[in-house]
Amino acid sequence: MRFNRIFILFFCALFAVSCGSKKKVITTKKDSKREGIITEPSENRVIEGVKPLGGAPKLPPVNPRLYTVEDYIRDFAAVAMEEMRLYNIPASVTLAQGILESGGGKGNLTMRANNHFGIKCHDWKGEKVYHDDDARDECFRKYKDARYSYRDHSLFLTERKRYAKLFDLDKDDYKGWARGLRKAGYATDRRYPDKLIGLIERYRLYQYDADVLKRPSPSYTYTPEEPESVTYRVKKGDTLYAIAKEHNTTVEDLQRFNNLRDTNIAIGQKLVIISPE
Repeated sequence: MRFNRIFILFFCALFAVSCGSKKKVITTKKDSKREGIITEPSENRVIEGVKPLGGAPKLPPVNPRLYTVEDYIRDFAAVAMEEMRLYNIPASVTLAQGILESGGGKGNLTMRANNHFGIKCHDWKGEKVYHDDDARDECFRKYKDARYSYRDHSLFLTERKRYAKLFDLDKDDYKGWARGLRKAGYATDRRYPDKLIGLIERYRLYQYDADVLKRPSPSYTYTPEEPESVTYRVKKGDTLYAIAKEHNTTVEDLQRFNNLRDTNIAIGQKLVIISPE
């Protein structure tokens, strides 16, 4: 009789341990799959992507010629607002940088690599592409979805000490952010802050900051400035990179303003250069 009791107690204890271990395995498996989150490995860490917008990835436009700045804003405003909620970077500034640096979504680097902010490789472990910028054939990060580019842009700013002072500004101080980015070394173009502010006010991107902060949207009257331009005739030995550097502009801008599909130029060819002054 005593033997039977011991056997029953032992069997119950074994059953309880078995049930507990099964429960633990189920919980771990469930936690390892976070529904609605997309991730991509980068720099020995994981970039968490935003939840899918309508279930479709953000890809380059099918017909770039018909893709406008308004289309770009429509496609990426929600992404920029989500980044603002998570990382406190004004959505207006993120969108303006995206428009400017991606050529409104039609730039060569953006079309080839979904790279909207011109972030270079550094210690990047993911896919790469090579593109002329400050020098020839520089290494840039390649993303399979444009939203990864937006997330990496947020991480780029939040993880570097030189941008720390920007986060002391008011969350909708887009002018302070525009000037602070250049001062912190994000861009060498002296007109970079003015370009960002101009885009924000022309397209009323500040309304997205107000939406995130649940504040009334301010109203501004934007008066566009007529950019100064010069004409340059290509000489023997010239390269698009050298011309861009000499005139304090970028290869991408030269391509955009002159409808160039690549970096090939011919002696005697006239190029329109927008003055940075």
